[in-house]
Amino acid sequence: MRLLGLIVLMGLAGPVAAQDADRGEAIFGFYCATCHGVTAEGNGPMSPSLVVQPTNLTALAAGNGGVFPVSRIVMRIDGRDPLVSHGSAMPVYGDFFAGSDVATKAETGQPIMTSQPIVDLLAFLQGVQQ
Repeated sequence: MRLLGLIVLMGLAGPVAAQDADRGEAIFGFYCATCHGVTAEGNGPMSPSLVVQPTNLTALAAGNGGVFPVSRIVMRIDGRDPLVSHGSAMPVYGDFFAGSDVATKAETGQPIMTSQPIVDLLAFLQGVQQ
């Protein structure tokens, strides 16, 4: 019975969204590179003026035991886990990253709901891990 309930809930969440790393790279370049740098290493042109330095996004998996931290990234970008350095929930771009929820897989294999732009950013960020 529990398995049937899980299957029904996953069906309500919809299929796992397709990731588009090229679109994610374009989104990153427009919204994130000013602080995180075009190479995502935390060295964007705004970084010297920030009190809290941007994270090197190419080392997310390395800093998490080799596992890309999907849930943490989703929640940082969509504001469920706000960063003080951004002043509030993910900066001024919150409205852009909001929208119709789509499911993607967390590092645990469980579905996590977010927006398509964030799913695309995840694909780009996974591709730049060192």
